[in-house]
This record gives sequence, C-alpha cells and structure tokens, in this order.
Amino acid sequence: MRRAAAAADEPAVRGRPTERRLAYSVAVVGNPNTGKSTLFNALTGLRQHVGNYPGVTVEHKTGTLLLDGGTRVELIDLPGTYSLAARSPDEMIVADVLVGRQPGAAPVDAVLAIADAGNLERNFYLISQLCELGLPVVVALNMMDVAARQGVRIDTVKLAAALGTPVIGICANKGAGLPQLRAALRQALQDGHAPTGVRPAFPPPMCHEVDALLEELDRHAPALKRRFSRMEALRTLVDGGGCGERWVGSVIGDGFCQDLEARRRRASRIPLAAEEVRARYAWAKQVLAGAVERPAHVPPAGSNAIDRVLTHRFAGTVVFVAVMLLLFQSIFRGAQPLMGFISGAFDSVAAFVGGHMADGALKSLLCKGVIGGLGGVLVFLPQICVLFLFIAVLEDCGYMARAAFLMDRLLACVGLSGKSFIPMLAGFACAVPAVMATRTIENRRDRLTTILITPLVSCSARLPVYAILIAAFIPDRAYVGGWLTLRGLTLFALYCLGIVVAAPVAWLLKKTLLRGETPPFLMELPSYRIPDWRSVALRVYDRGKAFTVRAGTVIIAVSVVVWALSYFPHPPRIASQYEAERNAVIAAGLPPDKLARAVSALNREETGAYLGQSCFGRMGRALEPVCKPLGWDWRITMSVLASFPAREVIVATLGTVFDLGGGKGGELQRRHEALANVTWSGSNRRLFNVPVALSIMVFFALCSQCAATLATIRRETNSWRWPLFSFTYMTLLAYVGALITYQTTMALRWGGV
Repeated sequence: MRRAAAAADEPAVRGRPTERRLAYSVAVVGNPNTGKSTLFNALTGLRQHVGNYPGVTVEHKTGTLLLDGGTRVELIDLPGTYSLAARSPDEMIVADVLVGRQPGAAPVDAVLAIADAGNLERNFYLISQLCELGLPVVVALNMMDVAARQGVRIDTVKLAAALGTPVIGICANKGAGLPQLRAALRQALQDGHAPTGVRPAFPPPMCHEVDALLEELDRHAPALKRRFSRMEALRTLVDGGGCGERWVGSVIGDGFCQDLEARRRRASRIPLAAEEVRARYAWAKQVLAGAVERPAHVPPAGSNAIDRVLTHRFAGTVVFVAVMLLLFQSIFRGAQPLMGFISGAFDSVAAFVGGHMADGALKSLLCKGVIGGLGGVLVFLPQICVLFLFIAVLEDCGYMARAAFLMDRLLACVGLSGKSFIPMLAGFACAVPAVMATRTIENRRDRLTTILITPLVSCSARLPVYAILIAAFIPDRAYVGGWLTLRGLTLFALYCLGIVVAAPVAWLLKKTLLRGETPPFLMELPSYRIPDWRSVALRVYDRGKAFTVRAGTVIIAVSVVVWALSYFPHPPRIASQYEAERNAVIAAGLPPDKLARAVSALNREETGAYLGQSCFGRMGRALEPVCKPLGWDWRITMSVLASFPAREVIVATLGTVFDLGGGKGGELQRRHEALANVTWSGSNRRLFNVPVALSIMVFFALCSQCAATLATIRRETNSWRWPLFSFTYMTLLAYVGALITYQTTMALRWGGV
C-alpha cells in the first residue's frame, strides 16, 4: 500500500506518527447476500482491478475511493463470509487479511462492514467479530428500501451508540446514503478509534482460557514472528481444527494442540462453537432491541409466492430450462449485427494492409497470422458479452441462488450438494474462477470432486467454437413462431451436455477415488431486487476486457506459431509450378468468367500444396489416422491440437489453415460458406458436414483444452496428480464422445446435410 507524508495536523492513526495520510486501506466485509459487490462498484466505479493474493488463487478486487479533501482510500473487496471462524480457503483469506498475517497484503486501516438491513440479526453475528479486531469499523446497512417495504424501522443513531461505531443506512444500487457513508469513512480513518460499544458476554471460564492462551502465544512470539491479538486467541481456542490452530501447531509443535484441547474442556462443558453462537446471537438481540422495530404482523412477502414456483421441484426446473433457452437464443439473435460489423472491419483492415505490401512472408504473417487470427476470435466478443450480461443480471436479481437450491436435489443423487452448483454456474463464464470458487466448500473430497467436474461446463471460450460451426452447418430453422431456432437449441444442447455428463462422472468419483457422505446444504436466499445496472455493466466490461486481453496475447501468440508452422518451409518449386500453370491457363484464351474460376482453383491448389509441405502438414499427416474415425482430416486434427493452450484458438487456427479471412467486403456468411466448401486433400469430397461439425463441438464440450484451468487446478490442489488426471479423463471422454457422435450421425445418413 502506497502512503506518503506531508506537513499536516491530522491525528495519529493506530499509534503511528502524526502525518498527512494520502492513502488508507479499507477492507470491505460482508456475506454474499448483502449487496457488498454492488456497493464496492458504486464507490469505486472503473477505478478497480481484480487479482489474486500472492501464493494463493483467491480472487480479490481492489479499487480507489476519493473522499472529500482529496483523501484517497484503497478499498479491498474481500470474499463474502458469514463468520471469521475460518474453515474454507475463502474464509481463511478474510481472517488473515483482517489480522495482518496474509503475505503480500498490507495491514488494513479500517473495516467497512456491510449488512442486509432486512436480516440484521444474522448479519450482526459477523459484525460482532469485526468489532473485536481493534480496527475502526464503519457499518453500512444496505437495502434499506427493502427493509422499509417489509415494515422494518431502523434507528441508525441508537445502533451507532450501542455499537460505539458509525452506522449508515444506504441503498447501494440507487446511490442513496453514499455521501454520508464517505463522510463516516473519512472521520473513522482520521480518528482511528476501534468500536467502544458493548461486546458479547462469554462465560468467565472461557474468558480466562482466552487470556491464558494469549499469554502463552506471547511467550512464543519470537518463533511465530508476530504477536497475537485477543481476538486471534479467541479464534484459535474456539475453532477446533481451524487454520489458527494448524498454523500455530506447525510452528510450536504437537504439544500445543494437545494443551489446546485441555483448555477447551476447561473453558466450557458444551462445544465452544455452540457457546460462541449463543453469546453472539444474545448480543445481537440485545443491541437491536432498542433500535429496530418490526411490525406485529409481517405482511406476506411477494418473494414467497415467487419462490413457491422457482424452487418447486417441477415448476422450478421448467423455469430454469426456459431461462437457459432464452439465454442461448439471445446469444445468436442479439449479437449478429455487431458480429457482422467486427468481421467486416477486420477484413477491411486485412485488405488494406495486404494491398499496400508486396507478396511474401511478412504480408502473410500480418494478414493471416495477426489480423486474421485476432479478428477471427474478437468477432465473437458480442456473443460473449451477451452471455455475461445474462449471468450478471440473474445473479444480481437473486435468481442464481434459487437455481443452486433447485439443483441441490439433483446433485444430492451423485453425492454432492447445491454448494457445488455455484462454481458450476461460474463455469459458464470461465473455468478458472469457477475452480477457484470451490474454495467455499469445506469438505476436501467434495471440493476435489467439484474441481474435477467443473471444467465439463461449457465456458465462454467454447462459445466461439460452437458459434462458427453452428452458423456454418446447422440450418437456420425457426419454431414456435420464431421464438425458438434450431441453432439456439443446438447451442443449448451443447451446454446441457457438459452438465449431464458431469453428473455420472461425479457419481463415479464419489463412489471410488473420493468416497464420502453427501454433505448438507444450507443457503440464505437473498431478497429479489432490481439489478444494479451499473454493477452489471461493470461486470460485463471486466469480462469482455479479460477476453479481449486474452485474445490479444495468448491467441495472437498461438496464431503466429500456427502461421509459421503452416508457412515454412515454403519451397520455391511450388511457386514455379503453379505460376507456369496459371500462365498456361491465361494463354488458352478462356472466357473471363471461366478464366477467373480456373485461376482461383489454381490459387487454392497452390495454398494447399504449400500447407501440405509445411511442418504443420507433416505433423498433421502423422496424426491423421488417430482422428480419422472422428471424421477429421490432418488439418482439423492439427487445429484441435493447436487449441490446447486456449480453446478459442481453434477459430483463429481454422481461419489461418483454410484461409477464411481477408477478402473484400467479407462478412460472416462468406466465411461460413468458405468453410463449408473445404474438401479433403486430393478429392472433391467436402471435408465439413453436420456429423463432422457435431463431432468437433462434442469434443470441445468435453475436453480439457485450457492450460490456465489446469494450472489453476494445480494451485488449488497443490499437486500435479489432479490436473493430469483431469486432462487425461476429459480427453479420453471427449474422444469417445466425438467418435460416438460422428459414427452415429453418419449411420443416420446426416453426412450430406
């Protein structure tokens, strides 16, 4: 964290020398249903970025907030949590950052605690723990409008007096209360005072053991290389088998853990976790008693009637399928105009650059390798943005939590819970954050199972593969008055395929390698609300930017490598041979239309001859027998192999290998027709048809072609065994699936469709 000093008269912060603080660090903490991310986006806007903590794959967002007087604050949006009793990796990171023991993370100066105004008692459990950190705390009660509609009246002044810290009522999605929140943050940072209100009352024996444990930890401070706070001592005592106990025990020795168990027995006759729950909820009830008024008769919430449908075993499933159908229909219909514009723009750029350069390797590299490769992938950016837009809206309005609840029944049949469905939902966007999202699952076996099946969910990187092949080979037929199309249904089926296959794979893993009981699933359903469109736009922008950066780095790099392999060696004898044949055709005096067709055919033959003699062609011919049963020739085989670093690379590779771009006024339709007209080498038989297209798409739906995902699995599991297992089983599964698809569809005589 960058800090600077200047002459000023601001008071000292947390015992540090008095200085003009131009930058503070504030942790934003709350559970996932408090609208924490919405508030973070409202306060920081575009001044934010996403990253991982050093050494761990836990994602965090940081952003800059400018307060009155030019004070700059770095906000850290920590993962959502219900408690500081760290069990999952996410909760461990939250606790470590707040107490200052997370490597690579600067100590925070204050805490911004977000609570759901409609569910204060549940949220104040976490706030009671935050108030014990010894840091300044500002409490923001979000969704005050929802609480008001429920008849709940909250006196924030009385709450602030009881807590001994500022309490501000806000509506983050409407911007209400944000100026007052900024002012409270500035004042809390300047004063640097920890909350002074009443604290939860624990039994005297428990308090005595906490104090004694703190003294013991102080004696071991040199070995631990830091001093513990009383709150950390409390967490170490209460959280049996938690991260605090494991870390201290690894430094001091096994005797510490044995002594800790003896302390727990002396502290209470009931489990300390239950003792803590009793004390904290009693405290929350006491604090809220004089400040919160609820109606004697709670009016029936409209959300209850909605939930009776959306969480119903049958009706909820029908709604979920309908929502997914709408999503995939929109991907094709809503993005077409922008896709055509992007395609035409890149073709124009390629034509302009090619028209001002002499023929040769450099022209081919720029037009086919760089411009063609980048344009071939970025043309699908509108469809990716539509996908992220739908996901962001469904998350923001509260529907995704209902979908997880609904899927819990299905996942319980294979030994998992609805908690595993949340990472799988994230997998629709990208497998990397989806694998990272499994850290919220406490049970190690369930977490590993979810990690291994999550890549089966079709991510946004597969969308370009599906889009180009569906548009080229699946007929554009409409049903139900145009509301459903065959192309949209095909895309929906491909996305369903990964989820359907994931179920038996999870069942096998839970019955063999990762045997264990089905875990219980408890989840707080958030209130329905109108999406915060600014927050939705920011999420779409972030994901679209990430896809564009990926296209501008990994995809261009792979495209250039593929171009080089397909260009070199470039034998001069091929040029001489076809130049002589072109001259002979011209000298024959053919009519202009026949002459143009003959020259064009010779040009295609020349391109094919160069490709066949290249390194790319020689490697492909050696591997062709393995993939020929799938309906692939050596060019498709090598294009698939080239996409192992990133799935969407195959689109750019196909464009380079089959020369799909760079024509005048090129549109998507022309590219699709060019792909459909490709023939087998040395034959007039068309290479691509419906069975081949389906075979490729099924392979990509089930394979593990993403180096970033495998690297993330390696970091999450701290072992190469699981990413290698994931890559092997998914590749074999994809091959078998593609083989069955091709052979079955050919047997049904779809080869000529």
